[in-house]
Amino acid sequence: MRTVARSLLCLPFLLALLSLTACAPAPIYKATAQATVATPAQVAQSPERYAGGDVIWGGRIVQVNNLSDHSEVEMLAYPLDASQRPKASDSGNGRFIVVLPGYAEPLDYPAGALMTISGKLNGSRAGKVGEANYVFPLVAAAQSHVWTADEMNKGRNNIHFGLGVGVGIH
Repeated sequence: MRTVARSLLCLPFLLALLSLTACAPAPIYKATAQATVATPAQVAQSPERYAGGDVIWGGRIVQVNNLSDHSEVEMLAYPLDASQRPKASDSGNGRFIVVLPGYAEPLDYPAGALMTISGKLNGSRAGKVGEANYVFPLVAAAQSHVWTADEMNKGRNNIHFGLGVGVGIH
């Protein structure tokens, strides 16, 4: 009888926890069977090993360069959450360049914004980060999504559990 009572006491907590996890948005891109799970830093070490692989990567936009027939978006990579949003609070996983067809309006891809892309690895290019030499994996983008602040916060709860006394002013 005691275990039944204890189980009943835990039930509201478990239901609340389940409802909070159910609020997270679904991933925006579907992973393919040949998806590469390596980070940009790992791909930069041996790009030929991952050539042609599909990726879903995300991170923070560093800069946009418009060239005569395409645009390139330099990204600082971050791991993605279950909804494929970049986790900017984690440490970076290297840099990569997203290759977009045509002209990319820099106002649509502002420096500092968070973005997720799906695409295909298409080689690498030597370059520099500051004065340091760097190898950038190149990703031919199939799709890209720049996240808004509202989208980044969607599905994140404002409920915190803990012991103690606190005062919150909103």
